[in-house]
Amino acid sequence: MDGVPDGVPRVPEQRRPDSTPTPSEPATTTEAVRPAGSAALRFSVLGPVRAWRGDEPVTTGSPQQRALLAALLLREGRTATAAELIDALWGEEPPSQALAAVRTYASRLRKVLDPGGEVRRSGDTAATASAVLVSESGGYAVRDLAEDALDLTVAQDLVTEAEKARSAGELCHARETLRRALALWDGETLAGVPGPYAEAQRVRLEEWRLQLVESRLDMDLEQGCHAEAVSELTALTAAHPLRERLRELLMLALYRSGRQAEALAVYADTRRLLADELGVDPRPGLSELQQRILQADPGLAEPSSPAAEPASAPVRPAQLPATVPDFTGRSAFVRELGDILASAEGRVMAVSALAGIGGVGKTTLAVHVAHQARAAFPDGQLYVDLQGAGARAAEPETVLGSFLRALGTADSAIPDSLEERAALYRSVLAGRRVLVLLDNARDAAQVRPLLPGTDGCAALVTSRVRMLDLAGAHLIDLDVMSPDEALALFTKIVGEERVASERKAALDVVAACGFLPLAIRIAASRLAARRTWTVSVLAAKLADERRRLDELQAGDLAVKATFELGYGQLEPAQARAFRLLGLADGPDISLAAAAAVLDLPVEDTEDLLESLVDTSLLESAAPGRYRFHDLVRLYARACAERDELAPSERGSALSRLLDFYLASAAGVYAIERPGDRLVDHLEPTSYPGLRFDNRHAAQDWLYAEAICLLACVRQAAGRPETLPRAIDMLWAAHDLSESGANSKEYEATAQALVGAARSHGLGRAEARALMTLVNVHHVSGRFERAEEEAERAILLAQESDDLLPVCWARNARGIIALYQNRHTDGEEHLSRAIEHFRALGDRPGVAAALCNLSRIHLATGRTQSAVALAQEGIDIYDAMGNSLRGANARYALGLALTQSGELHCAADRLQEALEVFRDSRQRLWEGMSLFRLAEVDLAARRAARAAANAEMALTVLRGIGGEWRRGNVLTVLGRALSGIGQTGRAQVCWQEAAGIYEELGSPEAAEVRALLSPVQAA
Repeated sequence: MDGVPDGVPRVPEQRRPDSTPTPSEPATTTEAVRPAGSAALRFSVLGPVRAWRGDEPVTTGSPQQRALLAALLLREGRTATAAELIDALWGEEPPSQALAAVRTYASRLRKVLDPGGEVRRSGDTAATASAVLVSESGGYAVRDLAEDALDLTVAQDLVTEAEKARSAGELCHARETLRRALALWDGETLAGVPGPYAEAQRVRLEEWRLQLVESRLDMDLEQGCHAEAVSELTALTAAHPLRERLRELLMLALYRSGRQAEALAVYADTRRLLADELGVDPRPGLSELQQRILQADPGLAEPSSPAAEPASAPVRPAQLPATVPDFTGRSAFVRELGDILASAEGRVMAVSALAGIGGVGKTTLAVHVAHQARAAFPDGQLYVDLQGAGARAAEPETVLGSFLRALGTADSAIPDSLEERAALYRSVLAGRRVLVLLDNARDAAQVRPLLPGTDGCAALVTSRVRMLDLAGAHLIDLDVMSPDEALALFTKIVGEERVASERKAALDVVAACGFLPLAIRIAASRLAARRTWTVSVLAAKLADERRRLDELQAGDLAVKATFELGYGQLEPAQARAFRLLGLADGPDISLAAAAAVLDLPVEDTEDLLESLVDTSLLESAAPGRYRFHDLVRLYARACAERDELAPSERGSALSRLLDFYLASAAGVYAIERPGDRLVDHLEPTSYPGLRFDNRHAAQDWLYAEAICLLACVRQAAGRPETLPRAIDMLWAAHDLSESGANSKEYEATAQALVGAARSHGLGRAEARALMTLVNVHHVSGRFERAEEEAERAILLAQESDDLLPVCWARNARGIIALYQNRHTDGEEHLSRAIEHFRALGDRPGVAAALCNLSRIHLATGRTQSAVALAQEGIDIYDAMGNSLRGANARYALGLALTQSGELHCAADRLQEALEVFRDSRQRLWEGMSLFRLAEVDLAARRAARAAANAEMALTVLRGIGGEWRRGNVLTVLGRALSGIGQTGRAQVCWQEAAGIYEELGSPEAAEVRALLSPVQAA
């Protein structure tokens, strides 16, 4: 990291040397009495020259007076002579009364900086003088400032701290500290301050700022934030086209973002620019980077420097579950695994994979060994249950997101794709010694992205399958315990005295358990909790073939015996809860959702669930959340079907869960979209949902419950009586389709619901299910499929006299027709949608259709009516307090104002929309707003800003929005890059956009090819 450049002043010295007063200034002495209650002064020079006393601004006077103050502030408390100040303010041609002017400025500054003065005592004489601005030796100085009184001083201290942190390998802390330093700049340094001294300092400080920006961007790239950096680097290279270090960083960021052609185009643009402007070639570092990109150098793919401790305070994850205090046996495996982990230092990675049947003790052994090895991994331990034996194993990208957050990475810095998350994960772990425990893995493909892959780290993997295809792994097959180990474990839990007197019965017990650790632990725990039982009683119970014979076979079925033993000891209320909770799909369940399943108050539900946790039949996943081991869940369901639990009771439990999710999702929808009539047309529910205090709490619930909610929807699709409610819940939760994180699961669920409704012949339900699918296709840019589904939805809804899907299908067909340049069709659909919405009394629906109709008018040259229609939509939404939909209306108005030439107003409306979309986690519309702002910038001839906004749009829209929208953004980005002289990059963007359009058969292809042709001809 670059330090403070030559000429940049350091911290003002807080000293008061002896002084000799000038004839024109009052005398000063060394003893000062500051007035009581006086507030500290603060100054800024990294922007306009300003002063504050406490929180109150202080007037700093005319430009020349501010120039004098700046010259004094930047001299580190040293005295500036009158001649130096005259030269600083006027240079070689000072006015004839320059000395008098300097004294006048100083006197005025003294009055505002210390209006009350301070009393300085010398014998019997008292005089009033400034405590801050002092005069001595024919000049002036600013003294006695607090350490943080000047923003430049604070910036210098932060930069020093960042340099130390980076040298110590604390990259996250260094990066965040440097961000804080750069945030102190408020526009141009010494803005509006005249004089040669101010101009020289302005140049030096701007150069320093750019050096700091380059250092911070370099650290961004080291931490894997390359996609986010492209936007900023694009703008910076436009503002500083001859600064080669910025070009080099831009090339690297583009390359790591998978945009190799653009990275090479940056080099070509740079070489041409340097030759034209300076007659020189690019410096060697830039040329070397170009060659490495051409050769696809693996060293460029990921950051090479260590990215260690996170910002503000080092994060040291300690996620290992508690080890059991009575761990027994497995000594050979403990030594073997311990030796493997101990060898992690100095080698690329140590990986051990434990395989075995369910209940054999894989997790217990791995956790025990991991705890023993903690000292060898001082930077922390990560843990995750990969749910590999369940129907929906954990996705690697989801796990990586959780790991990155645990390692201190901010949510905003976590990329979307699996590949980018894996690369950032390995980068964050570089230079650290972390142990990763991957429990219950499905297969090697699930595990590979989660391996650290760096010197000093290690991974422990447990799975039911042998991972022969996990390269470099040390494989261990874990079998059942030996009889001696099994008896020792049983004895530790039950007690030496009870077992010693009935050793044969104890052996019978562990044998009946198949020597499986989980079965032994459950049996022994139950015996230990019942002091009136003897070991023989337990052995006799296990001898009953109705409870044991088939279950204690080899393989996964062997675990069922232990579950049966635990289940048989439950109280009736516990057993009912166990059975009913096992019916629900999803990786876990919240306390509130469990209360719905059990139809009990939350407090009673919590007591029951905690008691099940004590029996080891249920796990506490997190505060307020619970989960079954996957095999326990299967056993619980078998109990629900086998025991005296009527199908009606099972159906009622799942129906209550569905009602809970539907009512809660409707609550989220209503709080986000006040006045929207959709919630009035949803299927009625008999069980209540949650109530939310504010929009953010509602959003948090929706995204936290997304996986469980969608699992409930899919489960309900199998029963005709619950299918309509499941479809309505998916419709109410359609924000998940645009989230990026849940888009694929939402689409798969929507497809399943359409098929289920069709197979059951439920036309009304199918129409609504089709509307969820229309939204999915629309968001993904699959307009032809969206049109087909919307057309069928209209027919089915009309047959069932369900007007709401007709309204929204017409609205969707209108906007799709706009995208396909079928403006007459689009206007007809939207006009009819408005009629239908009005018939329903749905004012927000009317506003939505009006805003879309505004875009049809805009596309057909009716600009003024387009503005009026969008404004009408805004008025409706604002009157109802619907800020989210109001943002959509402002988006439409921004488009109309752009075309009408009112660019400033257009940018304001789009910026307002952007802020709401960002706050509401509407990634699709956040990205589209950035894209439209780029269009405004282009129209206003702000090409650099347009390029930055278009780049940010590409980043936000990764994984959502579809290829057609990506083509649109690339086209605008190309125009912006061409405007800042980066014609090579522009050509690459246009070529990619043309390829997208041609593959989709979109008419925009010809337009983009026309943009390319002049470049290709040249």
